[in-house]
Amino acid sequence: QVQLVESGGGLVQAGGSLRLSCAASGRSFSSYVMGWFRQAPGKEREFVAAINWSDGRTDYVDSVRGRFTISRDNAKNTVSLQMNSLKPEDTAVYYCAADRGYGNRRYAREYDYWGQGTQVTVSA
Repeated sequence: QVQLVESGGGLVQAGGSLRLSCAASGRSFSSYVMGWFRQAPGKEREFVAAINWSDGRTDYVDSVRGRFTISRDNAKNTVSLQMNSLKPEDTAVYYCAADRGYGNRRYAREYDYWGQGTQVTVSA
């Protein structure tokens, strides 16, 4: 059974940094796309970043490009999201997701597995 468990959220001031981690278990993820999404109150869940586990190919939404970095650790079976220069508009619940396949996956409906989410709050 696939399990995704996020950690690393918290409260940070604008301009600060946080590192989110997603521990993946239940199968080999070598042929999966791993994504990070976020959802702010009253808004739809939106794509943040994704990485193809096989070759490390990455994709980012424009609003975080240059500030956030997604990476994977094969030995630990984890996917991380390093978030720098955080802004109040980055405040949301952040979700890790997994989809079997390769390529760009920017839509929540494309992902089969989801974590429970971790809260990120950025104060002004």
